[in-house]
Amino acid sequence: MFTTRPELLGTFGMVASTHWLASSAGMAILEKGGNAFDAATAAGFVLQVVEPHLNGPGGDLPILLYSAEKRKALVICGQGVAPAGATIERYRALNLDLVPGSGLLAATVPGAFDAWLLMLQEFGTLSLSDVIAPAIHYAREGYPLMPGICATIEIVSDLFREEWPSSAAIYLPNGAPPAAGTLFRNPELAATYDRIVRESEAGSGDRETQIQTARSLFYRGFVAETIDEFCRSNEFMDTSGQRHRGFITTDDLATWQATIEQPLSYDYHGYTVYKTSSWGQGPVFLQQLALLKDMNLASMDPCGPEFVHTVLECAKLAFADREAFYGDPNFVSVPMDQLLSDPYNDTRRGLIGSRASLELRPGDIPGFGATPINRIADPDAAPRGAAVLGRAEDTEARYGGVRGDTCHLDVIDRTGNMVAATPSGGWLQSSPVIPGLGFALGTRAQMFWLREGLPTSLAPGARPRTTLTPSLAFRDGEPYMVFGTPGEDKQDQWSLTFFLRHVHFGMNLQESIDAPMFHTSHMPGSFYPRESHPGRVAIEGRFPNQTITELRRRGHDVQVEGDWCLGRLSAVAKDGKLLKAGANPRYMQGYAVGR
Repeated sequence: MFTTRPELLGTFGMVASTHWLASSAGMAILEKGGNAFDAATAAGFVLQVVEPHLNGPGGDLPILLYSAEKRKALVICGQGVAPAGATIERYRALNLDLVPGSGLLAATVPGAFDAWLLMLQEFGTLSLSDVIAPAIHYAREGYPLMPGICATIEIVSDLFREEWPSSAAIYLPNGAPPAAGTLFRNPELAATYDRIVRESEAGSGDRETQIQTARSLFYRGFVAETIDEFCRSNEFMDTSGQRHRGFITTDDLATWQATIEQPLSYDYHGYTVYKTSSWGQGPVFLQQLALLKDMNLASMDPCGPEFVHTVLECAKLAFADREAFYGDPNFVSVPMDQLLSDPYNDTRRGLIGSRASLELRPGDIPGFGATPINRIADPDAAPRGAAVLGRAEDTEARYGGVRGDTCHLDVIDRTGNMVAATPSGGWLQSSPVIPGLGFALGTRAQMFWLREGLPTSLAPGARPRTTLTPSLAFRDGEPYMVFGTPGEDKQDQWSLTFFLRHVHFGMNLQESIDAPMFHTSHMPGSFYPRESHPGRVAIEGRFPNQTITELRRRGHDVQVEGDWCLGRLSAVAKDGKLLKAGANPRYMQGYAVGR
């Protein structure tokens, strides 16, 4: 099968990510003697600098890892929680039906910084100064801008000039959007990280103590104090068309920390796939496997209509259950055992026919679940409090409603340690830059519903049901592969298709990534304004015409996209002593490195 580049093979180590500078930084750490956890942390901090429209220190981070020493797969949850002052009543008092998609009201506690440092502290071997040095270098000395960053800045440039001056100060040098290919610096972020390193190393203590000190500086020290002051003292424009203060305080930051948790898993055709629990959308991957396992996918053409239709219809059922049942298990009871059980999925599988379903059809589990009233996409049906200017582009440009995306990285070292991480949020376009820190807060609170009685209803201290969803897989009982992709609600669709092609059709990692991709937006979206498009299917133009024609005949609302535009997957695998890697060619910045 055609590939854009070879599947990498080696025995020393592999790093793949959505940006070549991050992949290179991770590989340099492996060459220096660090392990996969050191390398992933270094790559993650570089991604915060070189993909600021896709993630940042104020954002969120789930990690799936395998520790060769502990012989365990684990989850690190870096999904921050809703502030103590963020109640449904307070948002309703502001005349809002939805949490805005931008600005300070949408912020949860920043989770990415603590998650990276928790992994480094518990599983790494190098110092914080070792692993954060590449990020500080790129922030201080500059990195080449990709076209996507420049396009994002261009869209929100008027917002920055008129409403978010601290963002304009960094991202509009000389008063104008920077050009692609030029060197770009963020000296404020470099200074923030440099100060954390210097102060954490100033006192006595071993490596672990210094890392713990750095965590405290962020969540109980000068970073937390600056965030608190910024949210209390400023009102900024958001997608409601109004200016609002934020709810995050020093107490919110001081009382939260990243956690190490047990993953969920599902056995499928000799593989065991591990995902986060229901505070993320990860279990929909497992539910789709449970629906697909008896579908005889291997007999189908991986680019044919039967395969695409079958995968789409299973996705619709799994995502409907996401809407009805998923939430933070610290706050709501989620019937995950039933959702992944054979009897439940045998019944659900019976709903799949030869025609495209146009309904949201969650399962019925007595005593559990409630489905929100979602918005079917309609330009005349804006939620209360939304700014409507006639064109989506106008709203994006004027009120910061430019949806961001996500990053991903995968690492395996020669001893068999594995990391899959999907950092996101804190986008440059999501919230104003905090002066003196050089980064913005996240907007993950927009995934809560402002309606009582739902699994994802807003509650102080609860985690929003994030879309971020890295994956880890065992094969025949042995740790085998880590993989993932950016892509909002599409992550557990693109990742699943990659996995199915690798498992059932013998495609190597790069072939599975390069093969044409598809997804549905049938379900309610996780991001403001929470629209759904029943039956809508996006499909790359490289699919055969007969596949597209047959899908339409079956009732799918097929939108043919560009030939190379859906998915930003990467993956690394360990097959005995041989290590493998592949990375996404779309958008020309994801790369794998290794030897």
